[in-house]
Amino acid sequence: MTYKCLLYDVQDGIATLTLNRPERLNALGDTLREDLYDAVTKSAADTGVRVLVITGAGRGFCSGGDVKAMSEREQTGQATSASERLSPMRDRIILAMRDSPKPVIAAVNGAAAGAGMNLALACDMRVASTAAKFSQAFVKRGLAPDWGGTWFLPRIVGTAKACELIFTGETIDAAEALALGIVNAMVPPEELMAEAYRLARKIAAGPAVAIQLAKRAIHHNQDVDLRAGLEFETFAQGICRDTEDAKEGVRAFVEKRAPEFRGH
Repeated sequence: MTYKCLLYDVQDGIATLTLNRPERLNALGDTLREDLYDAVTKSAADTGVRVLVITGAGRGFCSGGDVKAMSEREQTGQATSASERLSPMRDRIILAMRDSPKPVIAAVNGAAAGAGMNLALACDMRVASTAAKFSQAFVKRGLAPDWGGTWFLPRIVGTAKACELIFTGETIDAAEALALGIVNAMVPPEELMAEAYRLARKIAAGPAVAIQLAKRAIHHNQDVDLRAGLEFETFAQGICRDTEDAKEGVRAFVEKRAPEFRGH
């Protein structure tokens, strides 16, 4: 697939989506939103893809909304369409990432500000370079968070810390993000993609159906009571038990060898 503002590559079951507006620190303008939405939805439907990795070209991960473009639209009096007000592309992207059966990893190579930070939070896991910076920068522009920030951040760091980061717009470095549980790992810049791919390959080698159902269960069960959570686990387990990968897992255990999962 070829896009104007995004690079898309699939190798060994791993789809890499690189935000490609380095001259704007990968701000979410031009066609980047549409490109990202299309790439996420197509990779979700591609049976050859097991895991997604999202990263940024150049020295930034994503600087958030394209403030310059916003200013230009305001000056020219360009109105937002009714369809975009009703169902913004940003919301469609976040929901597509959450609905994707494939695990999504953010490889945060530099600044992740405002919507850029929340795009990273929408991923299932995050690996950060020591050069990464995170900021809920909306308040600096007189705005409230979007791209799911008020939903994701309190669930990761707790309500009080989320309030502090959102109300102040304070920038935190990768080390603090690691301490807060925002990122899973922190590595030197030159090791970032290798670490992201190490994690992606480990997941891609696992039982695809079980991992996809586990993702659904994790996200589903954040917002239901214990009984409903247990019922969903029972549903998922019933499907997994009928897969060839489950049978292979049992055989490998009995035969004292590593399982060879085929994804079905």
